[in-house]
Amino acid sequence: MIVKKEIELAGRPLSIEVGRIASQADGSAWVRYGDNITIATVVSSKDLSENQDFFPLSVDYREKMYAAGKIPGGFFKREGRPSEKEILAARMVDRPIRPLFPKNFFYETQVMTSVLSADGESDIDFLATVAASAAICVSDIPFDGPVASVRVCLMDGEYVLNPSLKDPRKKRMELVISGTEDSIIMVEGEAKEISEQEMISGIYFAHDAIKSIIKLQNELVAECGKPKRSCVDVEIPNALKEMVVNKVTPEIKKLADVADKAGRHDGFDKILDDLILDLDEEQQEHVHTVQELVHDLFRDEVRRRILKDGVRPDGRTAKEIRPITCEITLLPRVHGSALFTRGQTQALASVTLGTKIDEQRIDNLGGDYTEPFMLHYNFPPYSVGEIRRFLGTSRR
Repeated sequence: MIVKKEIELAGRPLSIEVGRIASQADGSAWVRYGDNITIATVVSSKDLSENQDFFPLSVDYREKMYAAGKIPGGFFKREGRPSEKEILAARMVDRPIRPLFPKNFFYETQVMTSVLSADGESDIDFLATVAASAAICVSDIPFDGPVASVRVCLMDGEYVLNPSLKDPRKKRMELVISGTEDSIIMVEGEAKEISEQEMISGIYFAHDAIKSIIKLQNELVAECGKPKRSCVDVEIPNALKEMVVNKVTPEIKKLADVADKAGRHDGFDKILDDLILDLDEEQQEHVHTVQELVHDLFRDEVRRRILKDGVRPDGRTAKEIRPITCEITLLPRVHGSALFTRGQTQALASVTLGTKIDEQRIDNLGGDYTEPFMLHYNFPPYSVGEIRRFLGTSRR
């Protein structure tokens, strides 16, 4: 049965179609926006690997030049590994959908998205999130969706949804925003010295469009969605849970006072190792659940100290920053180099200058690659609370 739902989005028809192709997949969705078409398929294993304690989700995004009626430039006409843009687009699909799977869903799952047609007028990577969400929602895979993504630009003081690549107006802000019906999960983008209010208004503007796409997906699910698989939590026996809490809580409180990050990791591993050695043969069956319980206890203690005592794991207060140092000219034979250190985090950067003949041309569906502008935006401290109201809570 083919089911199709359609709305108008930013002056162009957006449709989601289910049941036309990929009938062997657990779920599939054909998304069309103008002359842009993206398909997503999802498959999840029915068998759980032994001792599986994490969610093996893989997300892939592919766009081939044929979709825009082009042949790749250069000497190599066969398209191989994913390009940098495809890898980044796959990550933008992964981020919004991953936290919406149940916490205890450990079945191997693959989400594959492909661009089948591109009009060259606008970026279409955000459609992959819509297609992936629709495919998962109509499948039997447990999922706390739908979720949707849109692209929003601030051009000449006006917010534009999914603008044309050929629009001559300069972009002061460009965001890809993903969210559910009642919250924002991901904000990805760049801007040129915009104000706090302009950023927040852009999020509100995007969320209105997101809700209309989610409504479309809900209509699809109501008409052709499959019953979801059962996903039962593995319960730890009360006696074992009480024993673990009583045994490790004092040690976790001491561990939270350790300022050195490596020392905390070593101490945590020792707590787990000692605890597992104390489990009898029957309790060993719950070893993975016990490990997760200890992780939760440590996380809760760290969170309590931050919120109530105002002390971070490394001993800093909420108003203290890590020591920061910057060094330059470390490498004598490059045109520029710098070492940035913040606490135990370091970044070594080097630069080499070239001429016009060193420029690399990269083909994509929308035309030649253009250099992105840099991000120049700082969130004032008093804006965090307002923005948090729109951010979804990640459970993964």
